[in-house]
Amino acid sequence: MEYIKLNKLTLKTHQAINEAWVQERIAEDPSIIGLGDVELKDKERRQPRAGRLDFLLQDENRRYCVELQLGRTDESHIIRTIEYWDIERKRFPQYEHIGVIIAEDITSRFLNVISLFNSNIPLIAIQLSAVHIEEKIGLHFVKVLDETAFRFEEEEEVESPVTDRAYWENRFETVGLVDQLFTILNENVDLNLTLRYTKSYIGIGQNNIANNFVFFKPRKTYVLLHIKLNQSDEIENEMEEFDIEYSHRGNFYLLKIYPNHIDNYSVPIGKWLKMADVYSNL
Repeated sequence: MEYIKLNKLTLKTHQAINEAWVQERIAEDPSIIGLGDVELKDKERRQPRAGRLDFLLQDENRRYCVELQLGRTDESHIIRTIEYWDIERKRFPQYEHIGVIIAEDITSRFLNVISLFNSNIPLIAIQLSAVHIEEKIGLHFVKVLDETAFRFEEEEEVESPVTDRAYWENRFETVGLVDQLFTILNENVDLNLTLRYTKSYIGIGQNNIANNFVFFKPRKTYVLLHIKLNQSDEIENEMEEFDIEYSHRGNFYLLKIYPNHIDNYSVPIGKWLKMADVYSNL
C-alpha cells in the first residue's frame, strides 16, 4: 500500500479558502462533523439581538447549535455558542439543545474553560483539520470534548412535581419500553415495587415511598435508564460488548435502551438492575 504524506493547511490564513467555503461543505453533508445522522435545519440563523448562528442541526430529538471559527478559538467564540444555545433552547423547549464549538485550534486553556461550562451546559468541542492531497483539500473533524448528555441531577428525585402515566404517554411512545424494563426489574428484585410518575422522570416506589435506585426518562426512540452503581470496568466492558451507549454521572450509570436491547440483552440488564438493588442497600 502506497504511503502519501499529508500536508496540513491552516485555513485561517489560506488565500483561497475561507469560512464560507467550509460552511458550504458542512451544509452539503452535516454528517462530516461527526455528530451522527443529523440534518441541516437552518444556516446563518438570525438570533434576536445576538447575530447569526452558523448552523442549527437536528436529529430525532436533539438540536445542535453549531458555531464555526477558523484558527484558534477564543472567549467570544465560546460566549456566542452559549448565548445561541440558550436562545434556541428557550424558543423550542420541546427539544434537547447542545452547543457545538468547531475550531482549527482548541487550546488546552480553552478546553479547560469549556470543561467547566460543560458541567452545567451541554457543550461539544470539535477540532477541524484541513489537508492537501493531490490538488484536493480534505476536511477532518475530531471531537475533543463531549457533552455531558447524561447529566444526573439529584434534585429531580425530591423536587420533581408528581404527575400521571397519561402525561408521559402523550409525550413519548416509549412508555411501553419503560414497562418492559420495569418487568425485568421485578423479575430480578424481590421487592413490592410500583412506578411513580413525575414530570422529570418515571421513578420507583416501594410501600408508597420513593426508592429511586433505578428510574427512567422516556425519549422519542429510547429510554434513558438510570441505574445506581459504582463505576466498574467489568460492567462497562459488558455494556460495550452489547453495544449499549452509557455514561456514568455521580453514582449512577445512564444507559440508552432501545427496543432491540430488551429483545437481545434482557439477562445482563436484569443483572445490572439486581446489582443496583444490592448497591443501594449497602
